[in-house]
Amino acid sequence: MSKNSTVSVADFLDFMSRKGLNTTAQRRVIAEAFFEFPGHHSLEDFYQHVLKLDAGIGQTTVYRTLKLLCDAGLATEIHFNDGITRYEVARPNSHHDHIVCLSCGKIVEIFDQRIEKLQREIGEKYGFRLSGHLHNLYGICEDCRKTEQKD
Repeated sequence: MSKNSTVSVADFLDFMSRKGLNTTAQRRVIAEAFFEFPGHHSLEDFYQHVLKLDAGIGQTTVYRTLKLLCDAGLATEIHFNDGITRYEVARPNSHHDHIVCLSCGKIVEIFDQRIEKLQREIGEKYGFRLSGHLHNLYGICEDCRKTEQKD
């Protein structure tokens, strides 16, 4: 990873080189677009973003490049309860959980040291040393609740 603990296209190119994989112009465009497009995006959302940059890139190329970014540890697949796989940039030493609105799909990243501590304690209680976790909270966001109250 880069020394400044952010991930970049250079990290992806280094991964591709180490694996003996071709670094095409399309893969470079996709990687640049991914790192410059913050958030939690479905393949379709991200593909539409890439098309604005290069209309000649196919959806399969985008999908395969996202998979390579995941294999490189530079992207993370996220699965919420809607069945849609989303992708986000994997930032070293930057763990977070998510709160997801079941109405509009809004996703908020959260980090609370109390939750992290409680999870470690629960793991220890049952004889586990945790190596990771996925923690997603679901509910209805304030904006959607306000809209529901107006109806």
